[in-house]
Amino acid sequence: MSTPSTSLTDRTSQRMNDVLAGRIRGPRSWLVFAGPAVIASVAYMDPGNYATNIQAGAGYGYALLWVVVMANLVAMLFQALSARLGIVTGKNLAEHCRDGFSRPVVIAMWIVSEIAAMATDLAEFLGGAIGLALLFNMPLMAGMGITAIVTYALLLVENRGFRPMELLIGTLVGVIGLCYLAELFIAPIAWGEAARGAIIPQMPDLAALTISVGIIGATVMPHAIYLHSGLTQNRVQIKNDTERARVLKFSNVEVVVALAIAGMINIAMVMMAASAFHAGNPEVAEIETAYHTLTPLLGGMAAAAFLISLIASGVSSSVVGTMAGQMIMQGFIRLRIPLLIRRVVTMLPAFIVVAMGVNVTTALVASQVVLSIALPIPMIALVIFSSKRSVMGAFTIGPVLKSLAILAATVVLTLNFVLLANVAGLPIPFLSN
Repeated sequence: MSTPSTSLTDRTSQRMNDVLAGRIRGPRSWLVFAGPAVIASVAYMDPGNYATNIQAGAGYGYALLWVVVMANLVAMLFQALSARLGIVTGKNLAEHCRDGFSRPVVIAMWIVSEIAAMATDLAEFLGGAIGLALLFNMPLMAGMGITAIVTYALLLVENRGFRPMELLIGTLVGVIGLCYLAELFIAPIAWGEAARGAIIPQMPDLAALTISVGIIGATVMPHAIYLHSGLTQNRVQIKNDTERARVLKFSNVEVVVALAIAGMINIAMVMMAASAFHAGNPEVAEIETAYHTLTPLLGGMAAAAFLISLIASGVSSSVVGTMAGQMIMQGFIRLRIPLLIRRVVTMLPAFIVVAMGVNVTTALVASQVVLSIALPIPMIALVIFSSKRSVMGAFTIGPVLKSLAILAATVVLTLNFVLLANVAGLPIPFLSN
């Protein structure tokens, strides 16, 4: 499997050069550079999002929509910074960490990042398997086996060049989006309540806090922050700072568009769960229960759309997660293992969870909390390198952008500390049990 940042076809590379030389203009010029943010956006609508969003909507209606909005804005900021790092320096975040920190710190960061990658793959792999098992009425283990084969086959597509992979992932994102667009037409949404929930912060209780941290962990993904810098490094031959600034402009627009779509899909998930379950079935907290409850409430079409989107989410995000895992390992410790071995190792936790009889939705939500706890590491590292003139040169982030990034990282850290305090049994002021 070739490195994502260098596997573009000659035709695509030439078109990028034509854009920078002014030979291609207009909307086509933007499409030529599209791809990295679309790949990264899959991480923001993976099965972990389904689990946390269903719990948020069913348990609290539209009250936690603001958490989804906030998480999406944070995601836009950090994915833009990650892409910026790769474009400006030609190195990805993991490589910068390896070269910029002491060896003990690098090893610790790599271990935490690998744990996060495995937690990510647990959610992605289980989600696709659950969708297949429910849609085709097969055992969960059989669904897991099919998901494993399909994701491995899709990973082999990259051997034909990275552009086909980008188009494939973009198609799967389109499937997820269309399914939830259909859901919004079927489910009766209280648009006024949804608007208030999206802009007015509130935290009803400690259980809502756990779900909120899970939403952040499911939305702002550690592996996606690492991956995006790798997808943009050396993607196009840049001759000077003028061309570099133009590539950054294309990248920033793509980040906003791709993650806005991902954010709207997440918002649609919460609104569907709030509309379908909150009033009469607030106890719905599992993907399987949500599917079985949707059929009598909204009809078979809504339930089928839910499962099709879940399968597309699980397969696409599992592919992207494996790519990110490869990049993290190679960046931190210069080690690359065969794709099949990587796939088998990252699948093992999912098979163990199912074999032990653990509730799969509980495992999904727990994996997202693990991700949120691991998240500050790449966030802090990204702020450090983006702020260094010795690394970024003329493209060092300014005080406003740096302050926003620090604020976002602080919010995530604060929520994590509160969650850990809750797990430890310490009282949390202003929040009831």
